Amino acid sequence: MTTAPATTSDDSSTGGLSWTPRLWGTLIVLCAAMFLDALDVSMVGVALPSIGSELHLSTSTLQWVVSGYVLGYGGLLLLGGRAADLLGRRRVFLVALGVFAAASLLGGLVDDGGLLIAARFLKGVAAAFTAPAGLSIITTTFAEGPARNRALSIYTTCGASGFSLGLVLSGLLTSVGWRWTFLMPVPVALIALLFAVRLLPRPTEERAQGGYDVLGAITGTAAVLLLVFTVTEAQGAGWLSVRTLGSLAVAAVLATAFLVVETRTAHPLVRLGIFRNGSVARANLIAFTIFGSYAGFQFIVTLYLQRLLGWSALEMALGLLPAGALVALSATRMGAIVDRFGTGKLLPIGVLSLVLGYTVFLGLDEHSSYPALVLPSMILLGIGFALAFPSVNIAATSGVADEEQGLASGLVNTAFQVGSAVVLAVATAVITAGSGGGESPAAQLDGYRPALVLVTAVALVGFAVAAAGAVLDRRQKRATPVSVPDYDYPSVDLADQQDGMLTKS
Repeated sequence: MTTAPATTSDDSSTGGLSWTPRLWGTLIVLCAAMFLDALDVSMVGVALPSIGSELHLSTSTLQWVVSGYVLGYGGLLLLGGRAADLLGRRRVFLVALGVFAAASLLGGLVDDGGLLIAARFLKGVAAAFTAPAGLSIITTTFAEGPARNRALSIYTTCGASGFSLGLVLSGLLTSVGWRWTFLMPVPVALIALLFAVRLLPRPTEERAQGGYDVLGAITGTAAVLLLVFTVTEAQGAGWLSVRTLGSLAVAAVLATAFLVVETRTAHPLVRLGIFRNGSVARANLIAFTIFGSYAGFQFIVTLYLQRLLGWSALEMALGLLPAGALVALSATRMGAIVDRFGTGKLLPIGVLSLVLGYTVFLGLDEHSSYPALVLPSMILLGIGFALAFPSVNIAATSGVADEEQGLASGLVNTAFQVGSAVVLAVATAVITAGSGGGESPAAQLDGYRPALVLVTAVALVGFAVAAAGAVLDRRQKRATPVSVPDYDYPSVDLADQQDGMLTKS
């Protein structure tokens, strides 16, 4: 049975009638942390050439500046979500945000590649705890319905905006010095931490009960970490190499062991019964496809615009800005749109818009113009993410008990990150295979086009899942019997009825 959500001193605020300044402050703090998490995913990419040049890092080592963050983030999200449920969401959020700020400072000051990668991994670990803790604070503070939909819409669009604007900020900051891409988040994180201490609601109910599933945490975390590590390294080691196939086999064994443990332990890290909630199961599949497809698409577009068309990093960032701007501008309106149409209708439309955006980009050539190719694609992607990103987060946490909101938040964030790692690795392999290692424009296009087909196909899978969910929801609503009030209706005497008279018993 779902427990009542925590409320502020003004109960109407969580019901959507009036939001107190404290409630707004809480949401802004959580949005700031989400913005920083998303910002860090995209901001370091543009700075990689400068980092490699100053620290004398090889290409394979430089890759780990990105992969280290993804590994820590994607590998520990499930543990972070469960820790929030058991240890307290407020406590986990505050500690993790402090670690994030410290790791950002370390990354901006080090002069050694190994220490830089370690700092990135530590930031990823911190984000793996702040993301599910922050999302579950929202879902337990705002009552399910209009208030939660509005809050989640603002929260998730801040994340999407951070991911998009990270490219622009990185282009600006890298022109001054790559270290500023690491140092810029430090004061923002510290200010957010100071306000979080004062504003985040203190728990008014008991935390989730149960012991710690140590074996489940070990096997589950190891399985995700090894999977992310393997697909990240597969391009260099070879997809069919003994190392890659062996690692995938071990990851599969660990995942199987995790499932066995979760079905037998009294207090599982992941209660598998949560996937009986069709909304949760479908939302996680959609999250995997939409974020995975976009990560692959962004990588392809970055290579295409900079290597083939000769755009600068800042030109590319500004060229992609319309998508992020559309998402940011929709933040305050998406809650009302979700209330009116529902996630079941918005998810298929949003994911279909992403599919169309990728399809438009299939027309790329050696002399593509911005108005004809990039701009329409960015507009479609902006509309798609504005509709799909908030909807998938709402669907992933709907109908879930308060004591499992951290788990639900960890699951959907894991789906985002693992999808990103897997699809990006496969897209990179497709580009390499298609181009044959050639540097000519024709060879590059031969690599980009099949990779774009892959990205579009992944997004189509997400659309199919979203469309099937919409059909199932419609059928369930039709099949649900209408509740008739138990009125005291008058009885009819047959003899009097024949005379045209009604008598009340």
